[in-house]
Amino acid sequence: MLLISGLLCACNSTPHYASFNDYPVYEGSDLELIYSAQSSKFRVWAPTASEVKLLLYDNGYDGGAYQTHDMKRSEKGTWTLKIDEDLKGKFYTFQVKINERWLAETPGMWVKATGVNGKRAAIIDLAETNPAGWENDVRPPLKNFTDIMLYEVHVRDFSVSPNSGMKHKGKFLAFTERGTKNSAGESTGIDHLKELGITHVHLLPSFDFASVDETKPAENKYNWGYDPLNYNVPEGSYSTNPKDPACRIREFKEMVQSLHKAGIRVVMDVVYNHTAMGKNSHLDLLAPGYFYRQNPDSTWSNASGCGNETASERGMMRKFIVESVVYWATEYHVDGFRFDLMGIHDIETMNAVRTALDKIDKTIFMYGEGWTAANSPLEEAKRAVKKNAKKLDNIAVFSDDIRDALKGSWKNALIPGFVSGVDSLEESVKFGVVGGTQHDSINYSGLLYSKAPYVNNPTQTINYVSCHDDLCLVDKLKESRPAGATDEELVRFNKLAQTVVFTSQGVPFIYAGEELYRTKKGIHNTFQLPDSINQINWDSKTAHKDIFEYYKGLIALRKAHSAFRMPTQEMVQQHLKFINMKTPNVVAFMLSNHVNDEVWKDILVIYNGNRKPVLVQIPEGEWNLVCHDGKINLNGIAQLDNTTFIVAPSSASIMYVR
Repeated sequence: MLLISGLLCACNSTPHYASFNDYPVYEGSDLELIYSAQSSKFRVWAPTASEVKLLLYDNGYDGGAYQTHDMKRSEKGTWTLKIDEDLKGKFYTFQVKINERWLAETPGMWVKATGVNGKRAAIIDLAETNPAGWENDVRPPLKNFTDIMLYEVHVRDFSVSPNSGMKHKGKFLAFTERGTKNSAGESTGIDHLKELGITHVHLLPSFDFASVDETKPAENKYNWGYDPLNYNVPEGSYSTNPKDPACRIREFKEMVQSLHKAGIRVVMDVVYNHTAMGKNSHLDLLAPGYFYRQNPDSTWSNASGCGNETASERGMMRKFIVESVVYWATEYHVDGFRFDLMGIHDIETMNAVRTALDKIDKTIFMYGEGWTAANSPLEEAKRAVKKNAKKLDNIAVFSDDIRDALKGSWKNALIPGFVSGVDSLEESVKFGVVGGTQHDSINYSGLLYSKAPYVNNPTQTINYVSCHDDLCLVDKLKESRPAGATDEELVRFNKLAQTVVFTSQGVPFIYAGEELYRTKKGIHNTFQLPDSINQINWDSKTAHKDIFEYYKGLIALRKAHSAFRMPTQEMVQQHLKFINMKTPNVVAFMLSNHVNDEVWKDILVIYNGNRKPVLVQIPEGEWNLVCHDGKINLNGIAQLDNTTFIVAPSSASIMYVR
C-alpha cells in the first residue's frame, strides 16, 4: 500500500485517505442531475466508495426500483452516469458501497426536487415550475441594510388560525392571498404586513425538514423546522400537494413573487450547521464522517445541541453551503439569509457566501446567530461568532446585549430588564443605540455580555427583544413583572422595548404577532406544540389596536427619518451624542445636523425606564414632540416652549427641531 499526498492506494483501487483534509474537492457545477428531454446526466461525490448505483423509480414514496445502473468512477471523487432518454416524472436514489457494505439509499445532498417526505429525488423540468410572470419578478428596492425592518414568522403560524381569513391555512400560498380579514373585518395576512410597513419577511426554516410526515396532513404535526433533511428543496407540508415534486417549488415561488409585488423582500432561515440525523443523513450516506466534525476521541462533536455539527471548513461542505445559498437566491429569488447558530460555521466559509451573493446582488442580506449551543472543536478564532463579527464581510449578528438589557435575562424568566424598571443597565442600552459600534460615550466594562464593540458598522447588528426562541416579549414581561405592576404597565414596558429597537442604529427585528400583543401562554420553546399555542390570533389586532397602531407608528417613523438608519460607524460617532439627564435608568441622545440626509435638523430621543415620571432638562430649541406617553404622531403632538420636560413612566419621548 502506497501513501501519495495523503491518498492511500490499495490494490482493489478503492481510495482511502489519511484524513478528511485529504479528500478531493470537486469544483464542477454539475453535481446531482443535469436534465434535458434528451438525457439525464448524474454525478455524485462519494470519494471513498468502491461502487455506486443509481436506482430509478416510478414514484416518490413506495414500490421497488424498475431499473438499477452502475455508475462510473470519475474525477475528484465523483461518480457519473448518463441515460439517453427523457426521464421526466421519474424518481431516483443513489446507493454507495463502502468497505464491502452497501449503505442505505439517498437522494443525494445536492438534490433540488423530491417526492413526498424527501426520500427519493424527482426528475423534473425546473423551468416548468415558474409561475406566470416569474421572469419579470424583481427584488423591491433597497439602498442600505439599515433600511431593513425584519419580521420573523413561521409559515404555519401566519395563516392557520380560524380567524386568519386565509384559505390556504399553513401553506406558502397564504402569502399570496389579498383582501383577507379577521373576525372584525380588519386586514390580515399580506395586507396586514403592508399596513404594518415592514420591509422583509424572515421565514423560519422552509426547506425540506424531517419532523413532519407529509403523507399525513390531517395530523397537523407542528415543528419549527430546525431539523434539515434536504437543504435545496422546499418543505412539502407547506405545499398543497406534497406528492407532486413540482408543486412545492411552484408555490414557494408564488409566495416570493407575491411578497415582492407587495414591496416586501424575503429572508430564508437556513440551518447548515447540523442535520436532523447524523450517521444516516443524506450527507453521511455519501461520505461517512466527512461532512461532520469529530472530537479528538473520534466521537461526533455537538455544538448544535442536536447530536451533530457540520464541518464547514472542509472543502466539499463549504462548496455545498455556498452553492446552496446561491441556488435559493437565483432559482427562488430569495433576498436574504439568516444562519442558524452561525457561530458553528467558520469565518472563511461565511465570507465566501457573502462574495458569491455579491456577484448576484449586493443588497442580499446575510445575518445569523453569533454563538453556538455548545463547545466546538473548531477554534474560536475561526468561528463566525459575535466577538469575531469584525472579521465578517458585511454579515450581521444578533445583539443579545440589547435584547436582555431591555427585557431581562433569557435564562431566568423572573429577571426583568430596563423597560421594567431595573437600574444599572443604561450602558447596555446605549450600546444597543449605537448598534454595537465604537462610541466614546460608552463604558464598555458596564455591558451585560460584550466587553468591546464587535462590529465595523451598524449594518452588522440585529436589534431585537424577542424571536421564536424562548419566551415571546409579552410572556417574558408577564413572567418578570415587578411587584405591583399592572397590565397597563406591561403595555408600557412593551412599547418602550420596541421603541428602543426601532430608534437604535442597526437593523430592527420583530417576532411576528408582537404588534398584536402575541402570547404563547407562557411557554418558553414551542417548537413541537400545537397550533393553539403557536398560531397568530388575528383577532388580537382588534383587541390590541392601540399596540398595533404604536408599532405601525414606530415603523413609519424609522422609514421616514433616515437619522435612525445610519450605515456607518463614522456617521454614528459624529452625529449621535448622548445627553446625561442626571436621572438613573434614563437614556437620552441627540441625532444632529441633518445626518444621513435627514429632513429634521436635530432629533432628541429620551427613554425612561423608571416606573414613574421623570423631570428632565432638554436643550433649548423649538422642539416638536412626535412620540410621548405611548402615542406616536409624526404630524406632531405638541410644541415645547421651555427646557423643562416630563417624560411619562416606562415610555419614550421623541422630538425634533427643523
